[in-house]
Amino acid sequence: MKKLFGIFATFFKIGLFTFGGGFAMIPLIEEEMINKKKWLDKDEFMDIIVLSQSLPGPFAVNASIFVGYKIAGVIGGLLSFLGAVLPSFSIILLVAAYFMQFRNNYYVNKAFMGISAAVPMLVLIAVASLSKAIDKNSRNFIIIAVALFILLYFKVNPIYIIIGSALYGLIFLRKKVE
Repeated sequence: MKKLFGIFATFFKIGLFTFGGGFAMIPLIEEEMINKKKWLDKDEFMDIIVLSQSLPGPFAVNASIFVGYKIAGVIGGLLSFLGAVLPSFSIILLVAAYFMQFRNNYYVNKAFMGISAAVPMLVLIAVASLSKAIDKNSRNFIIIAVALFILLYFKVNPIYIIIGSALYGLIFLRKKVE
């Protein structure tokens, strides 16, 4: 029971302090799940991140469910999901109810400007952290370079890059079973 409450409380805290979408959650989840609580190792975390991004639905929701399920089964998945979404849901309800009264408030606007300036750094930290788990070989650098080139110059939807990378891995990187 203590572990289940811990899962909910941890994801509630992550959900409460994550601004900028699911990718900004990555460093927080990593710190809590790997470094502090030791519920996951780095490889498990990377697998969860890749799988969460590859499936339909919000990244943060997918990741929270996978982590919770890994730690404590179905109940863990449900509690981590609730913990991750309740803060955002509650804040959105409050904002929807009162935003019109404060939308031109100087202090509110400055607070949002500060938050929006910090979000890209959180995403950059997530990229740096996730890149540590990638094998540093020429094949992976080529895949990264090609994906980045296609995304930047051809404005391809990222889902096609994910699908293409998955197909490449399935076709060319599978180990032969003997």
